[in-house]
Amino acid sequence: MRAYSTAHCTLELPDYHPFPRYKYQGVAEALREELEVRPAPVIGWETLALAHHPGYLDKLRREGLSRAEAHRVGLPWSQGLLERALHAAGGTLAATLDALAWGLGLNLAGGTHHAFPDRAEGYSLFNDVAVAVAYLRARGFQGRVLVVDLDAHQGNGTAVFFQGDPTVFTLSLHAERNYPLKKEASDLDVGLADGTDDRSYLAALEPALDQAFAHRPELVFYNAGVDVLRNDRFGRLGLSLEGLAERERQVFARVKQAHLPLVVVMGGGYNRDPQLTVTAHAQTYRLALAMLGQR
Repeated sequence: MRAYSTAHCTLELPDYHPFPRYKYQGVAEALREELEVRPAPVIGWETLALAHHPGYLDKLRREGLSRAEAHRVGLPWSQGLLERALHAAGGTLAATLDALAWGLGLNLAGGTHHAFPDRAEGYSLFNDVAVAVAYLRARGFQGRVLVVDLDAHQGNGTAVFFQGDPTVFTLSLHAERNYPLKKEASDLDVGLADGTDDRSYLAALEPALDQAFAHRPELVFYNAGVDVLRNDRFGRLGLSLEGLAERERQVFARVKQAHLPLVVVMGGGYNRDPQLTVTAHAQTYRLALAMLGQR
């Protein structure tokens, strides 16, 4: 089994910046004994143009982001930021093709669900899942798609990409008072109170998955953000590591029961304990391998 990583990408940031550069290298290292970890390939601009507006892509190539736009993203503009985003989106596309070929695709990056068709927001330049779906559609894939987004933040960009598309069902289970302040309409949004614990979270998850899988998908994307853990800098929720593991088991069990191909993307994770962020992300991929890797 293989996975894709952006650990080879360089992103220069001030030491005090909260973006967790460390976790991409850390998760790749943690899983090297269990997976073939490959550098995520660069995605082509022509592939990005299947989903994103041409004017937006042209601006990124020619000018980059203005100071105000970079502020909205939360990251200073640089060629390194662009290159890393191209590799992250390429990793999700490669993982999607793996999932369709073998049942499971893994990107140790991605989940940039705040990118809109025409703009960047919230650490997200390109909406990797939307781009992957657009690529499949352009090559004749007509199956129903389910996006299960369990990052602590609502997948606002993803919601906009697929609004009005009956072939794609978007589920977002998130902290209601969290970023983004203005929520977009997913097919199913479940907003949780600050500090939601394992029991309450899992009680909300089960009926949400019931409704999402009733869409009868033929391909599932899973944004497995671990910023739902207690003491995350930005998550506002209160799960334990074991509660997070049970979340993954519930999602993977649904996928296994329905014999569906699954793409796992990393999503957010900004815990005040950096090692816990790495451990939690690695746990997700290990559980995916254990439950779905031998189909």
